[in-house]
Amino acid sequence: MGGGPWPEHLLVILPFSAPTQIFDRIRRRHPHVKITFHRLQFTETPWKSRESVPSEIFHDATLLITLSALPPTPQDCPKLELIHFTSAGTNHVANSPIYTDTAIPLTTSSGIHGPQIAEWVILTALASSHHYALLESWQRQHLWGKNQRGLGLLRNVNDRVGQRLGVLGYGSIGRQVGRVAKAMGMDVIAYTASPRTTPESKKDHGFIVPGTGDPDGEFPSAWYSGTDKEDLHRFLGRDIDHLLISVPLTKQTMHLLGTEEFEILSKRNAFVTNISRGQIIDQSALIAALHAFDHHVSCNNSHADGSFASDPEADIKADTSIPGLRGAALDVTDPEPLPPDDPLWDAPNCIVTPHISGLGSAYVDRCFQVFEVNLDRREKGEKLINVVDRSKGY
Repeated sequence: MGGGPWPEHLLVILPFSAPTQIFDRIRRRHPHVKITFHRLQFTETPWKSRESVPSEIFHDATLLITLSALPPTPQDCPKLELIHFTSAGTNHVANSPIYTDTAIPLTTSSGIHGPQIAEWVILTALASSHHYALLESWQRQHLWGKNQRGLGLLRNVNDRVGQRLGVLGYGSIGRQVGRVAKAMGMDVIAYTASPRTTPESKKDHGFIVPGTGDPDGEFPSAWYSGTDKEDLHRFLGRDIDHLLISVPLTKQTMHLLGTEEFEILSKRNAFVTNISRGQIIDQSALIAALHAFDHHVSCNNSHADGSFASDPEADIKADTSIPGLRGAALDVTDPEPLPPDDPLWDAPNCIVTPHISGLGSAYVDRCFQVFEVNLDRREKGEKLINVVDRSKGY
C-alpha cells in the first residue's frame, strides 16, 4: 500500500457544507488528489441518513471520508483502498458488507474528541456536585437564596481533591479526562481490556491533540485489565467516587454495567458518566440505582412537615450504608433519540444530553488532520494510525 504519489480520488460524504479551506490545504500538499464532495442529510440519529447515496459515486474512489455512508457492496468500490470515519468508533457500520467482507483498511477519528468531551465530563460532574440547578433557579427567580436547605447543601459540597476517578477504557478520551482530573487533585485508576504492564504498552500510539491526553500513560496510580466479570468487579471495587465509561461498544461490552456492577459502585455512591454508547449500560438498572439513593436521602433528611434538614450531606457522609448511585451524566442513551416518555428523563440527579459532548468548532478540522497524517504515511509506505481491528470491533 506504500509508494510515492499517484493519482488519487478522494470521496467525502458528510452531513454539512464542504470544508473548502481544508480541501484547499489537502490540494496544496497533495496535488495529485482529486476531491469529490457529497453532502448527505441526516436524521436526528447521527448514523441514519435521510437519503441514499447513489452506488455509482463510489466506483472510482480510492479514498473515502465518511460518517456512516458506505458502498452497498464490495463490487461498488473496486478501487477503494482506505476509508476514514469522522467518528471515534465504527460499531454503527459493523454489519456493512464493506466491514464484514473486505479487508479495506478502516481508520477512525479517535483522539480528536478528548478536549471537548473532557470539558463536558467535568462540566456535568461539577454541575451536579455543586448543585448548579439550584443556583440557576435562584437566579431565574431573582433570589439571593441563602435559605436553610440551600446553605445545608452548599456548605457540604465536596471538592475533587482526594477523590478517585475510575476510567473504564483508558483511550484518548479517558486519558484527557484523567489529565484534567489529576490537575484537580484526584487519584486516577485505569481499566483496559489487555494488560498494560510495560512503559511502552501504556503509551498512546494514536492521534493526539498537542498538549492534551496522557501520551506516556503516566497519570493512573494503578492499571487494571481483563475481559471477564471478575476482572471488572475487581476494578469497580477500588473505592471509585466517579466512574467514566469510555469503552467502545462491542458484543462483549453490551450491557457491561448492570445491577451487580452498580451495587459494587454504591459502596461509595459513585457518580457515573457515560460518553461511550448507551447500550453499554443496563439503563433500567441505572435508573433503579439512582432512585435508591434519592429515596434514602429524601426519607432520612426530611421533617414531618416536608421541609429538609439543614445538613443532609453531612448525614450522607456519616452513613456508609446508603444504597445506590449519587448521580449520573449521560451523553448517550439507549435508544437514541430518547423517547419523550422514557423514565430516564426524570431519573433523580441525572443529567441527559443529546449526544453532543464531542461537538465543537475544531471537530471537522481535527477529523481531517487524522486523515492527512495517514495520507502522508500512506504515500511514504509507513504504518497508519487509528486503524480499526475488525476482530476486536475497534
